[in-house]
Amino acid sequence: MYAIIDIESTGGKYNEEGITEIAIYKFDGHDVVDKFCSLINPERKIQAFVVKLTGINQEMLRFAPKFHEVAKRIVEITEDCIIVAHNAKFDYRILRTEFSRLGFDYQRQSLCTVELSKKLIPDMPSYSLGKLTKSLGIPLAKRHRAEGDAQATVKLLKLLLSKDKDKSVLNRYVRLKPKKQVDSKLLNFLDTLPQETGVYFFYDNNKNPLYVGKSKNIRKRINQHFTKDNPKSKSIQRLTEDVQFEITGNELVALLKENEFIKTLQPEFNNALTKTEFTHGVYVNKDNDDYLNFKVKPVNDKLKALTTFSNLKSAKSFLEQIVNTYELCLNKTSLGNHQKSCFNYGIKACRGACLAKEKAENYNLRAKECINRYSFEGKSFLIITKGREPGEKSLVYIKKGDIAGFAYFDLNLQIKNREILERIITPIEHQRDAKHIVQSYMRKHSNHIKIINL
Repeated sequence: MYAIIDIESTGGKYNEEGITEIAIYKFDGHDVVDKFCSLINPERKIQAFVVKLTGINQEMLRFAPKFHEVAKRIVEITEDCIIVAHNAKFDYRILRTEFSRLGFDYQRQSLCTVELSKKLIPDMPSYSLGKLTKSLGIPLAKRHRAEGDAQATVKLLKLLLSKDKDKSVLNRYVRLKPKKQVDSKLLNFLDTLPQETGVYFFYDNNKNPLYVGKSKNIRKRINQHFTKDNPKSKSIQRLTEDVQFEITGNELVALLKENEFIKTLQPEFNNALTKTEFTHGVYVNKDNDDYLNFKVKPVNDKLKALTTFSNLKSAKSFLEQIVNTYELCLNKTSLGNHQKSCFNYGIKACRGACLAKEKAENYNLRAKECINRYSFEGKSFLIITKGREPGEKSLVYIKKGDIAGFAYFDLNLQIKNREILERIITPIEHQRDAKHIVQSYMRKHSNHIKIINL
């Protein structure tokens, strides 16, 4: 659990400053679950340059609560939380100083989003909150006011957590610890999990990954793992110490994240999935008569497939679909019977390419329409789908035929500005399987996704 904090202070000598405004957002790694925002009467003078910077003056704070009046609320909202701030050393020091004046030793773990940003988004021109959020297309209202800066820091933290590909940050800070035995307490814990689409992770007591999965209903799927009695489930139940999850908002990002995490983390019980699940592809070549042919073959990394499939049956079903849609000749695909004329010619569903009655150049025009629809070769576009919350959307970025990465956004500015787009995406490393996943998803959900060509 995180407590994202921003503090405005009076300025002045080191460790003699007072708080003029504080904002705290309690964040569970997915949603803001509580917040506290208030002006504070610091009972000391505000430096003139600070008044100019923040707009907070002495008159505004005359009737504001003093720190001792809100101290209990601050302790409660930050209990069992990691203090997160942009330049956490400053905010955490000021907060501890105020508590020390009350004779209270206030201690929490802390996390600095400046340091985290430098690790996960290197080579930025500036890491100040204003310039960094602008570079990432994150809205920042009321700069140098506690509530506005804290809200922007929440959005920044969400972006940073989504970029944490090896889970090093989540492993350290966002941990849910069920007991080893599948007792009633654990089952009650499982019932609190979200019924949303996302990925989930099981870890042993040494933080070694045991299993990574994805589901349209995280709660239901994890409950199945802990209630089934097959050997694999029993092993997972016995070894699991930590359970983590990420809400993705849609199945496409969940599939991509699952694939990346499995390849990166190599979980013990995902061994069967570390190899590609896509076994067959449709490959295009010209025959001796110059007609474009569509042939199903086992996946070959040395050849570029038009699109790929998890089994032979699916690949042949795709051929049947494009034959009907584009009036292709069966004999120019793997579905042909190798007789002189194909079956479709006899029922007038083929224009006679099998008998050379249709010119290759005319036939190939329709074949190229099909290729253009399903091939990524050289194309750059965005696939837009649902986000994790209202007002947010997700994107998958295809750049010159490769899957560049995925991201979440809530402002069109973030996708219209190519520099911002490149910064906010989480890159994809395992290209082959990612391309399989995206192509398969686009075939199945063509009516439910939005494409923006770049």
